[in-house]
Amino acid sequence: MRRRDEPVHGEPRHKRGLVLGKFYPPHAGHHHLVRTAQDQCERLTVLVCAASVESVPLADRVAWMREAHPGAEVVGAVDDIPVDLHDPEVWEAHMEIFRRAVGHRIDAVFTSEEYGTELARRFGAEEVCVDRDRTLFPVSGTAVRADPAGNWEFLGPAVRAALTRRIVVLGAESTGTTTLSRALAEHWRRRGGVWAKTGWVEEYGRRYSEERLAAARAADPTATWADVSFTSAEFPLIARRQDEEEERAARLGSPVLFCDTDSLATGIWHERYMGGRSEEVQRIAAGTRRDLYLLTDHADVPFEDDGLRDGPQLRPWMTGRFREELERTGQRFLVVSGDRETRLATAVAAVDELLSEGWHFADPLPERVREDSR
Repeated sequence: MRRRDEPVHGEPRHKRGLVLGKFYPPHAGHHHLVRTAQDQCERLTVLVCAASVESVPLADRVAWMREAHPGAEVVGAVDDIPVDLHDPEVWEAHMEIFRRAVGHRIDAVFTSEEYGTELARRFGAEEVCVDRDRTLFPVSGTAVRADPAGNWEFLGPAVRAALTRRIVVLGAESTGTTTLSRALAEHWRRRGGVWAKTGWVEEYGRRYSEERLAAARAADPTATWADVSFTSAEFPLIARRQDEEEERAARLGSPVLFCDTDSLATGIWHERYMGGRSEEVQRIAAGTRRDLYLLTDHADVPFEDDGLRDGPQLRPWMTGRFREELERTGQRFLVVSGDRETRLATAVAAVDELLSEGWHFADPLPERVREDSR
């Protein structure tokens, strides 16, 4: 086994390389390591090892790395053996897991860790050190877990989407959901720094309704909203599109995202127009993660007919159904009422409270430290 420093880019000089790590979660330093290894190898295996006690599923980490590095072979393994870099038997137990997961001979091990020398020796491979001092990307998995927002610049789109705190504003017609959600996004953008790219997701159902009304008027210039009818099959399409646009925004924005309605609300609108629930829309909504709902009360807001609304008589029923559904599904939510300034202040305080709770990652398995090594 030979060891050398990171080489310059050029023709691949290794047939099969290996990058091994927890990627808990993956960050820019990990991606630099993998890209460097890909430049040096004809084929590269990325082995993602996760312990059962960790709170990010192995499948998610494998998917994130596959998305970021489609040219690499990314495999995963559960490794619940405690780390002890000074115990040969523990080392060999880890190696059994590693060899079984990789499944073929390795020529070079690319690493930024101190244990890289021993790992390469046990694979019978050359060690390639890559930015061990973290000069190019001063970040670590430990740092990201402790403060995701403070290390947001080092996270890729998929990880950002998974960590983004998603705030949904929903409510009956003409209760200020668009006004409040937009005001919240603008409030966070004004905070600057990592928050400057805070995203806002518009209500796709409204855009869809506008398109349906425009189509009706193209056929009959006198058509009104009362002339537009829906089918049950349209609502799953609206729900999926709403979720897709939310996911896209979460990948590009700050650690918080504000949404004007969501797929859960689409299910209630299905009840309103079709007279009953849609199991398909409910399944779509159940597959989404939301951190906080803000339910806009109808009592303090006068009804305004913008040509796409049914009437004020439905608002108490809609507000009640939203609340019932939020309670039934166990969502964290807050009813906001009062004038515009009061609603915004209440919502800002609720979101700040959510963000102050931080992100909760389970600790990885601790490394055993011997008395004689301290």
